[in-house]
Amino acid sequence: MEKYLGTSQTMTVTQVLTEGYLLTKNDQEVLLKKGNSNRSDLQPGELVQVFLYVDYDHEITATTIIPKIQVGHYSFGTVTEVRKDLGVFIDIGIEKDVVVSLDDMPALKHLWPKKGDRLMISLRVDEKNRIWGVLATEREFKAIARKADPNLFNQNISGTVYRLLKIGSFILTDNYHIGFIHESERTSEPRLGEYVKARVISVKPDGSLNLSLRGRVHEVLSDDAEMILTYLRSVGGEMGFGDKSDPDAIRAKFGISKAQFKRALGTLMKQKKVTQQAGVITKLTKDDTSD
Repeated sequence: MEKYLGTSQTMTVTQVLTEGYLLTKNDQEVLLKKGNSNRSDLQPGELVQVFLYVDYDHEITATTIIPKIQVGHYSFGTVTEVRKDLGVFIDIGIEKDVVVSLDDMPALKHLWPKKGDRLMISLRVDEKNRIWGVLATEREFKAIARKADPNLFNQNISGTVYRLLKIGSFILTDNYHIGFIHESERTSEPRLGEYVKARVISVKPDGSLNLSLRGRVHEVLSDDAEMILTYLRSVGGEMGFGDKSDPDAIRAKFGISKAQFKRALGTLMKQKKVTQQAGVITKLTKDDTSD
């Protein structure tokens, strides 16, 4: 029965037992426990489709739950637990999670997946009949990838990070497009298995995407403007910074350049959220009571 581990098989019911059903295939026997069966009325001679795995008692057992992830079959599974001394546990749909070995994880621990992230894996069985998760390679992702339409340019997309390189990160989008995020187009490096939202900055001739995790210009300005408003609220509504202030002082206080500061300030004044007089910025009270 060991040769069938990690796969789905059609087997024959030979006996009905108190604890479940005895199944056979090619003179190999396995127990389908009643708790692992979606049928309570199986009869001898019936054929049943099952998935074979090693349970928590280290015994080969069967279940009528057929996971998409099997030996030779790749699909996404959800991370349920992370152990730095062992690896990452993945829910494949049966009672027992499988582990992707720490040897397959990024060298930097902070880039490991977290609980709730997703990894595309298949299964392998070692010489001790232990079932492990195997990360999909570039070949598997290219096999399922779809060509992106040029109309996706400048659109927002979402996807799962599946490969990490020094020069950037690869993701598979929700619509099965392959996207690449160059290191210059991210504010921080996403971890393996992380679900990210990005912007399409180009659609390449091969149908793959170049992506950015950075906001559009107006979005960045909005963040800087909100930071200035937050600071104004914290200091009582007035601050001694304006468009004539020293660039080093602005950077030391807000962490942005003077040019960014002035653009954000201009946005706030245009929206009538602040006013500037004699080098003093004052937050208008209407900002607290209306849009």
